[in-house]
Amino acid sequence: MVACSSGQQSAKQQNQSAQPKEQGQKKILIAFSQGTMNHPFRIAMVERNKEYAEKNYPDVEFIATDGQNTSSKQVADVEDLIAKKPNVLIVSPLTEAALTPPVQKAMDMGIPVVTLDRKVNTKVTCHIGAKNYPMGVKAAEFIAKALNGKGNIIEIQGTAGASATVERDKGFRDTIAKYPDMKIIADQYCDYVREPAMKFMEDMLQRFPKGQIQAIYSHNDAMAMAAIEAIKAAGRMDEIKVITGMDGENLAFDSIKKGELTATIIYPYCAPEGVQYAYKIAKGEKVPEEVVLEGDLVTKENVDKYIGKGI
Repeated sequence: MVACSSGQQSAKQQNQSAQPKEQGQKKILIAFSQGTMNHPFRIAMVERNKEYAEKNYPDVEFIATDGQNTSSKQVADVEDLIAKKPNVLIVSPLTEAALTPPVQKAMDMGIPVVTLDRKVNTKVTCHIGAKNYPMGVKAAEFIAKALNGKGNIIEIQGTAGASATVERDKGFRDTIAKYPDMKIIADQYCDYVREPAMKFMEDMLQRFPKGQIQAIYSHNDAMAMAAIEAIKAAGRMDEIKVITGMDGENLAFDSIKKGELTATIIYPYCAPEGVQYAYKIAKGEKVPEEVVLEGDLVTKENVDKYIGKGI
C-alpha cells in the first residue's frame, strides 16, 4: 500500500515548511526524504506529517524532498539534507540497499534518523511502520478462504528490493504453500505504479485463457485498480473471483462497495507518527527503536465504516 498521481513536482515545490510563530526563535529543522511522490500513499505520508507540524509545532521548520521513484535521486536528496544539519532526518526509503549508506552517514554524524514504512540495513534511531509479512499472510488467508483452498493466483509485486515488497511477497507465499491446490502462476515487479501493473495484467489475460486465473494479489491498491480495469476490458470480471490490494485508498473502498475489488488491507501511512517521534527526539526524549502500526482488512462486510476515510 490506488490510483496513482502521475505528476511530479520540482524539488523547490517539494520543500515545505512550518514556520515558527515567534521571530528569532531557534527553529528545529526536521528534514524528510520521500522515495517517491507518484501516488497518494506517499503524498499523504509527507503532507499529513507536514500539516501536523504546522498545526502543533510552531518551533519546527519541516522540509521535504521527492526522490521521484529513483534511488540515485533519493540518495542525492539525503546527502543534500545532511548538509543542512537537520535536528532529525526522516527517511522513507525507495529501496533499503541504496539508502543504507547515506542513512549510516547521517547516524555516524550524530544526526538522528527516523525511517518510515521501509527499513534500511543499518541501525536507526527509530523505525515506524507496519509489519508487512503479516499483511501478506492476511491476504493469503483471505484468498484461500474465499476460494476454498483451490485456485491459481497472479501476484502483482511492488518495487524489487524494497523491504515492503520482500515481506509482502514472503508472507503471502509462505501461507499459500500450506494449500497444495493453490498456486501462484505468474508474478512481476510493477513498482507500486498503475501503468506497468495494467500492462502486466493485460499480458496475463492473453497468456492465461478463461478459467485459468481465479485470484489477483496486488501489493497495493493502485496496481489492484489497474488490474480491475484490464480485467473489465477483457470481460473476465465474473471469472476472476478475488482481487486484493493494500494501502486503503478511498478509490479502493469505493471499488469494494461496488463489488469489484474484493478486499484491501489498510497500510498505515506513518502520519502524524513520523513527525511526532521526530519532534520527541529533537526535544531529547527517549523513543522506542521500533513503532509498529496495525492495518485492518477491509471487505464488503465492513467497508461502510471506512468510506471517505482513506487516502
